Amino acid sequence: MAQASRAPGVAQHGRDRGEGDGSKVLYGALDLGTNNCRLLIATPNGRGFRVVDAYSRIVRLGEGLSLTGRLSEAAMQRALAALKVSAEKVRRRGVSRFKAIATQACRSAQNGSEFIERVATETGLRLEVISPEEEARLSVAGCLNLLDRTDAAALVVDVGGGSTELSWVDLAGRGPDGGDGRLSPDRPPIRAWRSIPLGVVTLAEQFPEGGQPSQDWFRSMVDCFRSRLEDFPGAEVLRPAFAAGRAHIVGTSGAITSLAGVHLDLPRYDRSQVDGIWMTRADCEAASNRLIAMSLAERGAQPCIGPERADLVLAGAAILQAVQELWPCERVRVADRGLREGILLSLMSGQSRRRPGPRPRAREATQ
Repeated sequence: MAQASRAPGVAQHGRDRGEGDGSKVLYGALDLGTNNCRLLIATPNGRGFRVVDAYSRIVRLGEGLSLTGRLSEAAMQRALAALKVSAEKVRRRGVSRFKAIATQACRSAQNGSEFIERVATETGLRLEVISPEEEARLSVAGCLNLLDRTDAAALVVDVGGGSTELSWVDLAGRGPDGGDGRLSPDRPPIRAWRSIPLGVVTLAEQFPEGGQPSQDWFRSMVDCFRSRLEDFPGAEVLRPAFAAGRAHIVGTSGAITSLAGVHLDLPRYDRSQVDGIWMTRADCEAASNRLIAMSLAERGAQPCIGPERADLVLAGAAILQAVQELWPCERVRVADRGLREGILLSLMSGQSRRRPGPRPRAREATQ
């Protein structure tokens, strides 16, 4: 079993569950994704922050969206229930700086804008539907402290429920001294990015399990995602770094953290042991193969997966494998962080107004 390593920055901050006492400024970030609703409330602490409160709920807002083009009433009700809890936490804590975002499900649904208005009416929360480019920037911003700056390049892979954002980060010339340099939450050094409208929910719906999973079924998911990524030439300038073994992948998603939990054989999910650990490509494939050999019920019984993610975790593993095949590198760093942390760090940097996204030399949005 691999040994966990502590990550710097956000991962080392503790939680203060006390009520806000008015003596410190509280910041809040909410991310409503295709699968999850996540809230983080924190106060600045050095170069990072200390978490005051957090909330996460699997809502499956995008359930059936790829088949109907619309958010279902049941899915909207689940999301609204989680958003009402989040709104109450924000109000009770006295959060003074707050940003709430929505991503692929609300971007693509025919009734997405109607749902946003409904959220405002029923919860008081005003969700901003961000672009894929902004989503990629925030994902990288949330993972900055996990980048190995002794490498020349990194590929940040944010596997969501309805889309996957990939950001190729230029680390060339950055030494091991840990200096921030251009590694700013507002201007992460993204050389190229791409958003692919396939995530764990949409891919799993496209390839229903239908019984005991097989290697052929898993391979079909890998090939599907790979076909959407392999024709993108925008990041080729960083290809030599990968070929020379001077690059790594940072993977952020519930599916990837679940894969890491299986790899570590944890008796229960423990963020402190998962966030920031390194896995090899062989480690990732071995964990995937263990899960392919399990039934849906057996995966649901895994302490780091659970029944709510049992039918999605292999779709996430397939996406990660497709990326590893096209951008081979030995090391993958697991991130139990992402958009919420990126929002908080951007707010705390003093750049709360919306800023332009990354300006890569080559870029392509959803296709």
